[in-house]
Amino acid sequence: MSPADLNVRRFILFRVFFNARFYYPVFGVLFLDYGLTIAQISVLNFAWAVAIVGLEVPSGALADQFGRRPLLVTAAALMVVEMALLAFVPLGNPSLLFAVFLLNRILSGAAEAAASGADEALTFDSLATEQRQSEWPRVLERLGRWTTAGFLLATVLGGIAYDADLLQRSAALLGIEGRFDAQTTMPFPVYLTLLSAVCALVVTLRMKEPPRPAHAALSVRASFRVMRRAFFWLRGSWLALFLILAGLLHDSIIRLVMTLSSNYYRLIEIPTAWFGVIGAVLGLTGFIVPSIGRRLVERRSVAFNFTLLAVLTAIGLAGLTLRIAWYGALFCALLGVVMSLLTFFLSSYLNALVDSAERATILSFRGLAFNMGYGFASVLFAGLMHQLAGRAAPDGNEQQVFAVALNWLPWYFLVSLLPLAVFARVSGCLRKTPVVNPAPSQP
Repeated sequence: MSPADLNVRRFILFRVFFNARFYYPVFGVLFLDYGLTIAQISVLNFAWAVAIVGLEVPSGALADQFGRRPLLVTAAALMVVEMALLAFVPLGNPSLLFAVFLLNRILSGAAEAAASGADEALTFDSLATEQRQSEWPRVLERLGRWTTAGFLLATVLGGIAYDADLLQRSAALLGIEGRFDAQTTMPFPVYLTLLSAVCALVVTLRMKEPPRPAHAALSVRASFRVMRRAFFWLRGSWLALFLILAGLLHDSIIRLVMTLSSNYYRLIEIPTAWFGVIGAVLGLTGFIVPSIGRRLVERRSVAFNFTLLAVLTAIGLAGLTLRIAWYGALFCALLGVVMSLLTFFLSSYLNALVDSAERATILSFRGLAFNMGYGFASVLFAGLMHQLAGRAAPDGNEQQVFAVALNWLPWYFLVSLLPLAVFARVSGCLRKTPVVNPAPSQP
């Protein structure tokens, strides 16, 4: 097997383990059960985004200067530490609890920043070294299917591991003695994620850096020069700028919804035990979406593809406001499809546009923009809930306030979409689509 094929395999494994967050199906309720409030969760998300804002682009520049593998090893190691904090944090002290979660979010942001761009850059350049960069859309297609499989496993096991009643009944059926209560099972999804972090670390240690041109000077100062050069390139490339801005808008609002999806499931009267099952069933679309994304990239224009994303996002957000019992989860699934397509489009188009010497840095600018947008959206949503608290729920019912706040999301998206459409029209950046040549079918 060639070095490029080995790196492709390890890239996919790294993404699977790095993104297998077993606590995500119960993220909102898990943090609440630990003793945090929805407002504190929003603050923690903002802190997570701030950590990325400070580290995203510098980490990409360091990856372009010193190599992508060291940044990936660092990312995996930070994930191990951040999950160990949650796994062993003592309960009962609200101040200590919030401080530990804050440190967890900062380390998590640092890990995301270190990995962002470096993994794609290492793998794409490995293919380019063997003149196989046209295979990238098919690599993304494989990646989508494997990450979907990892997501399904994490979703099902995370939901089951968190449900004390289900574990208690299962133990009784199997004749296993022991008592499972909510306090005991609460950290189980965190333990599973810690194990996944260790696996990610092992994978990164086995990655190989592809041959790259020698740099005249390997230094932190030289890395900042790479950042400056990438910034000016980005500023002069209207299409790349549009791609990042469009991705920022869609990603920020959809990720906000996904973060609070467990709260939404409670709102539409879905029992907690079903959270993981529903997430797994809806996640099956991930086996189909990568193939659709590849065909759209190869056969349709950027304008068509991003118009499609905007329409689907508007439908999904509007559907959430209906709060239909059980079936409302389908609108969450639709937004998940949009997120998968968005990721596929951006990776395909940006890697086709960017030069290898600044690839990780440009991809880090993308990550920086997305996480700034997500942090901004989280703060706005927290502020909105604070403003609505007295009027929407005089009795202090946070779920009721959350329900009213959801009604604002479609309007926020549509209003934010208008200046992006004007930018695309005035700049004319969508008149030419990046060349993404289809790779030959594998025998």
